[in-house]
Amino acid sequence: MIQLDSQSDRHLFAGTLEFAGRQIRRLIETYPDFYPMYTKEGRWKHDLPAWTHWCDGFLPGMMWILQSRCESGSPEAEWWLAQAIRYSKPLEPRQFDRNVHDLGFIFMSTYYRWFQLDPNPALRDVLIQAGRTMALRFREKGQYLRSFVAEESLFIDIMMNVGIIFYAALETRDEKLLDVAMRHCLTSRRVLVRGDGSTAHEGLFDLATGEFLRQSTHQGYRGDSCWSRGLAWALYGFGTSYAYSRDSRFLETAEACADFYILQTPSDGVPPWDYDAPEESGALIDTSAAAIAAGGLLRLSGILPDRAKAHLYRSVALRILGNLCHSHAAVSEAAWEGILKGGVYHIHKGLGVAESVMWGEYFFVEALDEALRLTEV
Repeated sequence: MIQLDSQSDRHLFAGTLEFAGRQIRRLIETYPDFYPMYTKEGRWKHDLPAWTHWCDGFLPGMMWILQSRCESGSPEAEWWLAQAIRYSKPLEPRQFDRNVHDLGFIFMSTYYRWFQLDPNPALRDVLIQAGRTMALRFREKGQYLRSFVAEESLFIDIMMNVGIIFYAALETRDEKLLDVAMRHCLTSRRVLVRGDGSTAHEGLFDLATGEFLRQSTHQGYRGDSCWSRGLAWALYGFGTSYAYSRDSRFLETAEACADFYILQTPSDGVPPWDYDAPEESGALIDTSAAAIAAGGLLRLSGILPDRAKAHLYRSVALRILGNLCHSHAAVSEAAWEGILKGGVYHIHKGLGVAESVMWGEYFFVEALDEALRLTEV
């Protein structure tokens, strides 16, 4: 990984974040009111399919981040605020969306940030309803929130979305909601996270008995492999669940995933798309997994009681971000419409492979913002 001193970090991260802002303005102007998922040959607008509309919160989420960095009341702050509201407001009906398991992605990146700026009870109500809707996915037999693909399916991705149930539970003091969130996390920990800190993408259950049957995957190499984006979701998601619940089991799990990531990822901090992929595809990286992991490590560094380990996680996160900025940001490629190259959406379907992907963009921007706030202290 690239070694950078604090002053260099600030300059590099600030410059990349300014570039991100220019690319988002370009996206708004080129494709107004469009919510993209992944690029094709560097272009956002294309006719390739999406799996579900799970990414719609990420573009306005970046607008809220950029707005928060502007001087209060400045023309730039007002412009970003107007755009963030413009792109967030159409998502509001999805607080009742029972077709996806991604309501945390959609609303914590948008309405949660909006509510932090404007404590309007109507915004809080949307977040609470989204959490309640998400909780309707819970299956008593098996003790998990079902994925969008099938009743018997549990995805590691849901660890990034269970936070909205925790939020709704704590805001309303609803013990039943809190119990749903806790039991889902405990089941995910038990059946998807392995002893070495690696993770499975999917768990399958017997619907009649709730018995766990086996690990599987849709986007990883195979059921018993470690898909790197899923590992990053777990690293970040279990850390968030610990922040809400203060249950030490979730922190232990987040640390185990973080330690596996650090030990098994190449020295540049960017993982292969799957740690167990064969040589012919093993060289394919996923920068979106790196961006998610960097953000998760930064968050863990702020809540770990072990300060030496917290320092390690923060240092690794900053080095990952430094490498992403230096080697994978599309700063010098005028035709490329995204921010971060080298992401992977769905390798088996041939969708968004070695492209910009909207979750990679969002978590990269979020981690850059967090890193700048740390280095500004």
